[in-house]
Amino acid sequence: MNSIFRLVGYGKRNWLRALPLAVVFAFFFVKRSFAQDDEPGVGEVAYAIDNMMLLIAAILVFFMQAGFSLVEAGFNSSKNALNIMFKNFIDINVGILIFWLFGFGIMYGDAIIPGWLAWGGLGISAESPGAAAGVLHPQVDWLFQVAFAATAATIVSGAVAGRMQFSGYLVYTVVISAIIYPISGYWKWGGGWLDALGFHDFAGSLVVHAVGGFAGLAGAILLGPRIGRFARDGDVTAPHNYTLATLGVFILWIGWYGFNPGSQLAFTGSANTDIVMMIAVNTTLAAAGGAVMALILSHFVAGRFDLGMALNGMLGGLVGVTANCDLVTNGQAIIIGLVAGGVMIGATLLLERFKIDDAVGAFPVHGACGIWGGIAAGIFGGAPLVAQIIGSIAIPLWAFVMAFGLFYFLKRINMLRVSPEEEMAGLDISEHGARAYAPMPSAVPLGD
Repeated sequence: MNSIFRLVGYGKRNWLRALPLAVVFAFFFVKRSFAQDDEPGVGEVAYAIDNMMLLIAAILVFFMQAGFSLVEAGFNSSKNALNIMFKNFIDINVGILIFWLFGFGIMYGDAIIPGWLAWGGLGISAESPGAAAGVLHPQVDWLFQVAFAATAATIVSGAVAGRMQFSGYLVYTVVISAIIYPISGYWKWGGGWLDALGFHDFAGSLVVHAVGGFAGLAGAILLGPRIGRFARDGDVTAPHNYTLATLGVFILWIGWYGFNPGSQLAFTGSANTDIVMMIAVNTTLAAAGGAVMALILSHFVAGRFDLGMALNGMLGGLVGVTANCDLVTNGQAIIIGLVAGGVMIGATLLLERFKIDDAVGAFPVHGACGIWGGIAAGIFGGAPLVAQIIGSIAIPLWAFVMAFGLFYFLKRINMLRVSPEEEMAGLDISEHGARAYAPMPSAVPLGD
């Protein structure tokens, strides 16, 4: 009898010890059994993934601003490095506010002049359009789009480096963010006349890059060359730091994986996943093709393997495939990149022939290769070739004419170019009263 009580007591003690575990198990069992309706559905999960992936893509495109800053600083004189960094820093900050106020509403608003001009009001909506696959929250959609607007604006800073007034550059930044970029962007991405025509520009060879490239060309023409740029006794405006430039190009390449794959705008579902992966590989192959072609051609053009040309060739390959990366095969992407490398070299030689001083090659990379990207979408991607040619003329022409008029106005009111004395001293000192680099200490003679 005593043994029975001992057995019951032993079982009771073990049961008490197991009670907490049983309660936890029961809690999760009940929750799984009776609260399944509270779990997110497939559409809500897809909505979360799509929007989170677009946020990551937007951050990658924002990171390209660091790349542009380093490339432009490295390709220019050390006495202008601070000024270049400042321009790249301020154009994105001014552009963010202007694009939030006006640009986004113009680019994605309701038609005022159907096909040509739209307006959607100030600011952006904060209301969720509903949780489902492929649906984007307007806040993250704007964040992705403003990163593209900032890219178009900052391209120009390299073309006009070393001689443009900082105040004039601020005016330019406002105009391109509020008017030039959004209006031509509406023509394609907002559902305007180019979109109705069948024009294809997946991630912005024309809408983004050619706009910046041709605006930069207009600025370079009206500013004139830097002092000593085409001097017979050697170019005194040669790049001062290829290390910075090379690092900047690698950063831009990384950022392009937000630029191109992110432009799919939907990432869930096998079809979207497949095309995003293909876009990423096409982007990679075109970049390599552009770099290799420019490297080879530089040996014939310059008599040596030129790092600067190879770097710009890689960027040209990226620009060239941006319009068509969703349409072409891997092999076609390589061809597009190879041709883009040649286009960049040819455009660079053309600027040299006409003594147009583009300090970083913004027009050859973004302007000329942007046009090639648009046409390549028709040649290799199956987009309507006539529409591609029209779009590849209309958007660059719009950007060039508008920017030329703006820069001409700034020139007339003495807000375009700094004085020769300020230019010779360097814009770091004359415009900002500081230096990017501390001056080298004077040599101290050693004692006997």
